[in-house]
Amino acid sequence: MKENVKKLTFSAMFLALGLVLPLLTGQIQQIGNMLLPMHIPVLLCGLICGPVWGLVVGLILPLLRSVTFGMPPMYPTAIAMAFELAAYGGVIGWLYRISRWKCVRALYRCLILAMIMGRLVWGIAMVILMGISGNAFTFQAFLAGSVLNSIPGIILQLILIPTIMVILDKTSLVPFTRREKSVEYAKHQ
Repeated sequence: MKENVKKLTFSAMFLALGLVLPLLTGQIQQIGNMLLPMHIPVLLCGLICGPVWGLVVGLILPLLRSVTFGMPPMYPTAIAMAFELAAYGGVIGWLYRISRWKCVRALYRCLILAMIMGRLVWGIAMVILMGISGNAFTFQAFLAGSVLNSIPGIILQLILIPTIMVILDKTSLVPFTRREKSVEYAKHQ
């Protein structure tokens, strides 16, 4: 019970961070598209709270932000992002949970795979959503939206998320562990 309250509290904090971080980009969509400020709290939530919490925060965050601040626009952007961020949070949480080691190398593996899966999910969601409205979502649009325009955000995530996790390890809040310890840790996730 105590562990669930802790995860709920952390998840609420990550949701709040996801709502506030894009304000640092001044609500300028092009800058937000490059720095991806909503991705960071969702990825951290998946790592720290587990796959279910990461998935839920990722699903809710863009929709809540769209309703609250009007950015990102609900259709198709926020809806597609909801699927994308849910995939990020769920995939990174699940991969990290089943990882044999909880270390920086495992963290990078999980992070990169989650980033790939999330972008694929976003692409599929955009194809479906654009198809519903009678528009095409081209491969060039997918590459531009998921990779080319996102390079600064991808670099930021690859630096910031492991750095935060190393700091949390040093403070023993979220320790890196071996398989034996990580199995015990995962039982409490």
